[in-house]
This record gives sequence, structure tokens and C-alpha cells, in this order.
Amino acid sequence: MHEVVTLQLGQRANYLATHFWNLQESYFTYNEGDEAPVDHDVHFRPGVGADGSETYTPRTVIYDLKGAFGTLRKYNALYQLSEDSNPGQGLWDGKEILQQQTAIPQSDYQKSLDSGLPAPTLSTSTVRYWSDYNRLFYHPRSIVQLNDYELNSRTMPFEDWNVGEELFSDLDKEHDLLDRDVRPFAEECDQLRAIQIFTGSDDAWGGFASRYVDRLRDEYGKKSIWVWAIEDGAKAQRQTQLKREINKARTVHAISPQSSLYIPIIDPPSRIPKTITLDPSSEWQTSALLSSAVESVMLPTRLRPYHDFEASLAGEDGTHKIFELQSSIISDREEDQQSASEEQEGSKVQKQFDMDFTYDGGDSNQAHIYNQVQVWRGLEDDKATSEDIGLARRKQYHSSEPMCESFYTPLKFPVLDSFPENMFSNIKPGGSVSLLATLTASSRTADKLKKFETAASRIIGVDERENIVNGLGEIRESYETGWMSDSDFDDD
Repeated sequence: MHEVVTLQLGQRANYLATHFWNLQESYFTYNEGDEAPVDHDVHFRPGVGADGSETYTPRTVIYDLKGAFGTLRKYNALYQLSEDSNPGQGLWDGKEILQQQTAIPQSDYQKSLDSGLPAPTLSTSTVRYWSDYNRLFYHPRSIVQLNDYELNSRTMPFEDWNVGEELFSDLDKEHDLLDRDVRPFAEECDQLRAIQIFTGSDDAWGGFASRYVDRLRDEYGKKSIWVWAIEDGAKAQRQTQLKREINKARTVHAISPQSSLYIPIIDPPSRIPKTITLDPSSEWQTSALLSSAVESVMLPTRLRPYHDFEASLAGEDGTHKIFELQSSIISDREEDQQSASEEQEGSKVQKQFDMDFTYDGGDSNQAHIYNQVQVWRGLEDDKATSEDIGLARRKQYHSSEPMCESFYTPLKFPVLDSFPENMFSNIKPGGSVSLLATLTASSRTADKLKKFETAASRIIGVDERENIVNGLGEIRESYETGWMSDSDFDDD
């Protein structure tokens, strides 16, 4: 078994991760003898509830600010508080004055789930928090509220990168966050495969995540760390936009060298095809679209037949860790054409997509591609080849082709009732979509890093400017066309 522990850091991360967990829950089979194509033990942990019954909950730790959890409780129907809810007055024998905040009313969607009734159609107005469309129970250890800051506070906004860095340092000194929050989940694993992190990258969560990754790398050595770095794609005033750019520069400088996989994500992307209906002002809707690509592109890590996804990501030399996320919807006619053309041509690098979740603008046709991993959902692999991946990649290398690996699964992307209605053209909740999702390492990353260097050299203070600018420059060099590592010049 190769388990994955997940960390969710902040609002945007939790909106996306909630869709991710809902999708994992949808793959469960309940008929005796049916085996799901997805290995649930990768992301879920067995346990025992308060009443002694067996439970199965996500192996995740959810961090968010005060007021961000909505109606989600630390203790739920599976894990009720066993101790008396009224612990008594202790040494205080004076008069008590109890003050309570007004309880947040439960959404109709959650009420229907609790009562086992058909779920009502969700809308932007009915989704107030990411917990409003959550379909799972979590272990009490998974819920971690950070009370130092409040959601959407104007007096103490959680926006500056350094604020997140300081918050992590203060909390870690007080509690040892890895020991308290991560280790209990990690020690339950038979063989920990990776730590997956959903985090904001252009606000204070970028600083919080950077220090977290520092600690994880020290503690877990060579374990894989997959980072989904989410940034706000909405237009903002110039001063706010500059702050976001500097926060992103600091995040990629601090995290990408220590991660095994770093994927910048724009939420929402600037270019959305006409086949997608989306309200860009709704985090619930934009994160639903993101989840179709995020959940699909990492699906091979959970499918039973595949065991070499990390080798596919490594490419020829393993130096590229920053990947672009793209996806395309596959129509029924394209499915028939694709199965025939793939059999004749083999795996070919894709450059045109319906949606690019990583970089706005730029001509992808002009970019040099180093490595690409493709996941085709709703398509069978007609080639049914058993050719060794290493041999296939050597052939690509000697023919001067980009490294490219394709994974196929007949399992389409399910459109759940927790998704916006009519987001995918002509697909209602309960239906499914065929799609292509890819992770691509290309020279476009060098162009983006160059912009970060320019911004950092103008805005960041002199005491840290040189370190960040030089660090970004070193990362950029490995994504420039024609760059060669020192090992390429060895005489032997």
C-alpha cells in the first residue's frame, strides 16, 4: 500500500479540496463483490467511531482561519464528544456569564444529506462556505482552526507573505505542528508515498506553506511532496496585484526546490471555452472546474493498475519540478477519432487545450516542452502495450522528442450534485465527462520566473532581494531552452 497524506491550507485550498474529497467518495462501491477501480486506501484511513463502529475518513489535515469552517464541526456524528459537554466551574465559584456567537444555520444541502433525502440543486447564493457542499465526515484531528486571524478581517488581513511565515513559526514553537497534526496520520500508513498540499500561494498562506514544507522536508527526507499552489485569478488594483506577484515569487522560490511536484494554478483561468458555464466570482464554481483537472491528472496515483506515475513525472533528468496544468473536454466524436489515431501514432505531446490553469497568455506552440504526462479519461488504451517505460523514454530521447507518457482509463469524470448545474454543456448532475488532463514542464516557466525576478528586484527590500532574485534565476535556468546540467559535461 502506498498512502498519501493531504494538507489543506486556507480558503481557496479548502474549496478545491472539498470537491476533491467529494469525488473520491463518489468512487466507493457498496455492492458485495464489486471492486472500485480506485484504491481508496491511498487517501482514506480506517478507524473506530465513538460508538465502536468502523469508520473510513480522509487522511487529511484542514487548516483555516476563524469563521471559515461554516457549519463544519470538529466532532461529528461519527466522533461525538465522549466527555461531559459541561466540565464544571473548577476553582471558580463566582457567577458565570456565558456568551455565544449566533450559530450558523445549516444549509439545505447538508440537511438533505443528514436525513438521507435527495439533495437540492446548489447555487452561488446557497453556498456560503466550502463546508456547505461537503459530503464527507472527517476525523476530529483533521479540523484545525487558526484563531489568531479571522476570515475576511479588514483590521488584520491575512494577505502578507511574512504574516503567514510568522504565524507558522509561532504555532510550531507552541505545539510542534508536525508532531501534533501530521505524524498521527503518517504513522498509520503502511508505506507513506507522498504528502499532498493544497495551498494559496499569493497571500499569507504562501508563507505558511513555505515554512511547513521546510519542516516536512527535514522530517520526511526523500518522501514525495506534491504542491498545488493556488493564486487568485481575479483582477485587482495595481497595489494589490503587485503584492500578489511578490507573494507568488517568494512562494515558488521557497517551495519549488524542496517539492517533488509544484503546480501553479490560476483560479479562475482567464480563458474558458464556450462549452463551460461558470460564474467567475464564485469560488465554489471556479474550484469545481479546477477539480476536474486536478483530480483527473493525478488519478493514476489512485488507479490499481498503475504504479509508476512518479517515474513519468521525473522525465529524462528529473530536474523539472514546476509543471503546468491544462485540460480539454473530449466530445463523443473525438473519442472515436482519438482511439484510432493514438493506435497509429502513439503518445504525442499536446499543445492545444481548452483550458490552461497555470499561465495566462503566451503562445504555447512556441514553447519548448521537456516532459508531459497525459491522463485520458473515458478512453481505452487500444495499443495495450507492455513496452517498458524506460525503453520508450530512451526511444523518445534518441529521436529528440519530448518525454511523453500517456495514461488511459475508461473511468469518466463524474459530475456530482455538489457541482454547479449545467457547468459542462449538456451534462446534468449524475452524468459524466470524458476529458484530457496534462502536466507539462516547458520553457514557459522560464518566462514566468523572469517576470518574478524583475518584480522582486524592484520591490523586495534590499536585505532579502539578492537571495530571492538569485534563487529564482537558478530555478529559471533549468527551464530555458538549451540549458544543460553540470552532469551533461562530465567526461565519463
